[in-house]
Amino acid sequence: MRGPTERSPATGNTTNTRRTLYINTAALQGPSLDPTAGFHQIRPPFHATLPHFLQKPQALPFLLCFLLILTWISFTIHHSSSSSSARLQRLPPPIPESTRESDRMANLVRFSSSAPSSVVKDTRGWLLDPISLARASGISGGALNCASVHLGEIRPGRLRGNHRHHDCNETFVLWGALTKFRLENSEVPDTGYAEVIIAPDEIVVAASPSNTAHALLNIDPVRSTFFIGCQDSTINYNASSTDFNVWKDL
Repeated sequence: MRGPTERSPATGNTTNTRRTLYINTAALQGPSLDPTAGFHQIRPPFHATLPHFLQKPQALPFLLCFLLILTWISFTIHHSSSSSSARLQRLPPPIPESTRESDRMANLVRFSSSAPSSVVKDTRGWLLDPISLARASGISGGALNCASVHLGEIRPGRLRGNHRHHDCNETFVLWGALTKFRLENSEVPDTGYAEVIIAPDEIVVAASPSNTAHALLNIDPVRSTFFIGCQDSTINYNASSTDFNVWKDL
């Protein structure tokens, strides 16, 4: 843009002067309404704002929801593991074939006191009829009835039985401690008797026919063995119908 012609006061000559005009367009447009104009907005990372957010009252519903989710997950895991453990506990361990054969020679059958079976039918515990259970389990030579009943205890290291009745059959129920049960059996070579170990958590029903010796020995260091003996006739222990101290090694 060309400006007006001016005369120089010193020389009197006229010169052409160019002037540059700057227009402030920002001023013409007026002040900006955006306070962040000309600046890049930088947001802080989430982990930096989270502690500040958790201090606000608005965070309380989120915290409660988070705690409820954690509680539900913990309960689900605990319930699942407890159910699995309970199912495993309800299943009795398989009896080895060698133990089955030894039990047959000792004329007894064993049950778990914790697993469901014919003696444990609910959470109240075990209950049985010795005579009926012995017959149902295939045990032969037991008492025909309970004409005489004995209920007793064998303390650790102590012995009961070790005798032979000639005029009665006897059926036993044993439980409570680590116990050795011995029964005279001519089918067993060398010793002439069968011998098994009863675990503390097992319930055993055994039978000793007449003219067959039997012995019950507690080999548990702490617990007592408990037993029931059913005889199908009344025994006179002063008579000669019973042989005592059959085995000398007990």
